[in-house]
Order: sequence, then C-alpha cells, then structure tokens
Amino acid sequence: MTHSIKNQGHGEQNRTMKKIFQKQGFMAIEILIAVSIITISILTIMTVAQKSVYVSRQTFHTTQSAFLLEEGAEAVRVLRDNAWTNLSGLTVNTNYYFKFSGGTWSTSTTAADGIVGIFTRKVTFANVNRDANNNIVTSGGTLESPIFSKLVTVTVSWGEGGTTITKTLQFYIINIFS
Repeated sequence: MTHSIKNQGHGEQNRTMKKIFQKQGFMAIEILIAVSIITISILTIMTVAQKSVYVSRQTFHTTQSAFLLEEGAEAVRVLRDNAWTNLSGLTVNTNYYFKFSGGTWSTSTTAADGIVGIFTRKVTFANVNRDANNNIVTSGGTLESPIFSKLVTVTVSWGEGGTTITKTLQFYIINIFS
C-alpha cells in the first residue's frame, strides 16, 4: 500500500511539473507572438514614415520647379520688354540658360548658368508657322514674316530617387512693341 501512495505522490508531482512546463511553454509562445507583433508594427511605422518623407520631398521639389518655370517665363517677358532683338536674334531649337546680373535677365549657352540648386532650367525658342488665315499651326503653314512671335519652351529637370523628373511650360510670346 505504501508503494501505491508513493507512486500516487510521484504522479502528482509529475502532473504539477507538466502544468508548470506547459504554462512556461505557453508564456514563451505568448512572448514570441508579442515580440513579433511589436516588431512588425515598428517596421510598418518606419516604412510609412520613410514613404511620407519621400512623398513630401517630391512634392516640395515639384513646387520649387513650378516656381522656377514661372520665373523662366517672367525672364523671357523681361527679355522681350527690354528689346525684341533679345529673342528674335536667338538661334531656334538651341538650349539657352538664364543669367541674372546687373538687375536684369540675359541668356547664355553655358549649361552651368542653368543650374539652380538641384534643378537645371533651360529655355528653347521656335519660330511660328501660320496658315492662310494667319492662325498659328503646329505643322504645315508658312513661317511668319516678319517674325513677331516665338514659341517658348521652359524646361526644369532634377534627379529624384534615381530618375530624372522634367516639367515643361510652353507658351507663345509676341513682339507687343512693334
């Protein structure tokens, strides 16, 4: 009889140890799950923050490029207002860059003059063709004579995330003083 009581006591001890190990095993699994959830949450937050910074920077650069495009258009107007020959004497389809000195704008063919921070700004001029009704046409027609208008293309480009982004503003300018 004593033998069966001993075995019984030993069995209870084994069951108690099993319960302790099971509880510890569950606790280890719970800790592992909690750490995994926290790690995934932190990585997700970091990814969202990184993407937000990238999008904010890209938006900031796009806004800056819009200002540079508008400034380029204003520079062309200043050149025209100073003298139409500032524009009519330029070679068509050639890249020009703006320089601001002596209180006014001028053009240059030196690419370094077109660098503004991370941006490169250039301007090209094209002659205008007109149809029989004197309307501007993009193809066909005849070269306007005398030349009193130009097609202006201001372009701003910059590197962003391994790619080059380009924004363009195109407009016609006329010799309003002739």
